[in-house]
Amino acid sequence: MTDIGPYSNYRLTVRLALANKPGMFARVAAVLAEEGANLGAVDIVSATAECMVRDVTFDVRNEAHGEKVLARVGALPDVKVLSASDRIFLLHLGGKIRVQSKFPITTRNVLSMVYTPGVGRVSQAIAKDKTKAYAFTSKSNTVAVVTDGSAVLGLGNLGPEAALPVMEGKAMLFKEFAGIDAWPICLNTQDPDEIIRTVQIIAPGFGAINLEDISSPRCFEIERRLKTTLDIPVMHDDQHGTAVVILAALTNALTVTGKRMEDIRVVVNGLGAAGTACCRILLAAGLSHLVGCEPHGIVLRGDGQQLRACRTDLAACMTQDRPQGTLREALKGADVFIGLSVGNIVTAEDLDLMAADRIVFAMANPDPEVPPELAGSHCRIFATGRSDYPNQINNALAFPGIFRGALDVQARDINEAMKLAAAKALAETIPPAALSEDYIIPSVFDKDIVPLVAKAVATAARETGVARRRTRLSDDFASR
Repeated sequence: MTDIGPYSNYRLTVRLALANKPGMFARVAAVLAEEGANLGAVDIVSATAECMVRDVTFDVRNEAHGEKVLARVGALPDVKVLSASDRIFLLHLGGKIRVQSKFPITTRNVLSMVYTPGVGRVSQAIAKDKTKAYAFTSKSNTVAVVTDGSAVLGLGNLGPEAALPVMEGKAMLFKEFAGIDAWPICLNTQDPDEIIRTVQIIAPGFGAINLEDISSPRCFEIERRLKTTLDIPVMHDDQHGTAVVILAALTNALTVTGKRMEDIRVVVNGLGAAGTACCRILLAAGLSHLVGCEPHGIVLRGDGQQLRACRTDLAACMTQDRPQGTLREALKGADVFIGLSVGNIVTAEDLDLMAADRIVFAMANPDPEVPPELAGSHCRIFATGRSDYPNQINNALAFPGIFRGALDVQARDINEAMKLAAAKALAETIPPAALSEDYIIPSVFDKDIVPLVAKAVATAARETGVARRRTRLSDDFASR
């Protein structure tokens, strides 16, 4: 049985009514031990001479395990299960976000200024100059988080309603990490034309668009067409947020191993949205030797110059119908493996085919491409997408700062230069002297990340001519 740590995602709190006599709770504890459930808090809710009501918290392996444990506890003589709650569902009860006014409406005078008739003057000013919407509405600090529910996490096509709790979570991260107001927009269509047109229609109310959990390959067309038709930033975070963090982590991993980007050979397994974006940003960063694999084998290879020439449309360089070898063959002599595919497809023997001081980023969730316990003794540096191992590659390290920087200068786009700047700033949040095999990427709770990434992104936006403002709006008003 897998050990259940203190951060289990399957923690139950169960309210039990037990006969108030010696040894009753010991029976419950014995069942939990037999089932391998990790007992936590035990609280007395009420007690009479006949009955003791207790809240018992314990961790289980998964939902099926939890149901089995509850059934066994409920079958005990003189024990009744009154209720059972899952802490994750409790956190989601009623949703996780809400709208809150910046100041209260306490008098008729305030009401007349924030709404009619006073607001009419502001509307007329914006009608004459649409750019004033950035100054006098929430547009300058809002992001629409848009999904069609076709690729929810790693769970598949669950639809827009099932995508909503994920989009609410994304909105929370925007607010908590970067102070950005984000709104979940879950669309009841998976037609690219309808998605594009809908986003175009709602765009005036937002400062940027974050595309999320839209399946490949439709996500490429949707993002490309929106970027060409809208004058606000559009970024598919599943692609570019992940790619930025991977580049930052690889930059620091190369520092630790003493290797150079232009010299290494990288194998990327899984050329979906994130995998393709990863290839593109690595080529833009100077990578010269890249091999891309799909389940049926090698479908992307070539020298750096050739691949860089077509990196805006890597599909044109792929040989999907003519695989050029297997993943195992691709790994021979490779310095870096980046997995964005499925779990448990790489063995220790495969890793041993790679070059010395090998770097392995196994990003599949929940099970990485190679088990962490195995990888530790077969590679120099190992990273995953999980939070329970060192070196978590988490796109939450990138997107808050990227959008913060883009909004601060009212950028028209999030371009390649801005993403490269974000990766460089993220890597540099860790001083070179502090880098180690188990510390190549900072924690998402590092308060320095968003300001540093935002500043780098804003600077790149100005240097590439996509910024409307030289400074943040708040800085302008503060100086008056």
